Amino acid sequence: MRNVLKPFGTALMIALAMLLAGCPKKPTTQEAPPAPVEAPPAPAPDTSAADAAAAAARAAEQRLLAQTVIYFDFDRADIRPEFTEVIAAHARKLAASPGLKARLEGHTDERGSREYNIGLGERRAQSVRRALLLQSVGDGQLTTVSYGEERPAAEGHDEGAWAKNRRVEIVYSSQ
Repeated sequence: MRNVLKPFGTALMIALAMLLAGCPKKPTTQEAPPAPVEAPPAPAPDTSAADAAAAAARAAEQRLLAQTVIYFDFDRADIRPEFTEVIAAHARKLAASPGLKARLEGHTDERGSREYNIGLGERRAQSVRRALLLQSVGDGQLTTVSYGEERPAAEGHDEGAWAKNRRVEIVYSSQ
């Protein structure tokens, strides 16, 4: 029986020796890290979109600057909210051109005495002046005058005409 087990014993010994010896190690070679994947180049800025946006901004600014009349409520000298952007556009224009000057002409409708309307027109012009000065316009660039009811924009004795006459006009000069 010993002879029968002998081939198995030898095979077992060889297997055990191989197991203990282990497999030969592969030589370790350091592989270069993979090259970083570069991001694709950023697309060129869409100059047509940027140009269109800039053109739209210039057009909007020109529309605001085309409005040179600020309207007021009856017997009031405070600036209505819808005119804040108009005044801001004029302030940017004046601040960018220190040699440019503006005359702020205050007007009223026909209701009230001449003296009262001269005073109200002056208060309106001063209100616009203060708003411009707060936005970096130079003090020497602005003058005010009140015409009261003397120079109506619209003739008539109704609310439609009166509303057009309650105003401050921004008049530019380069002197």
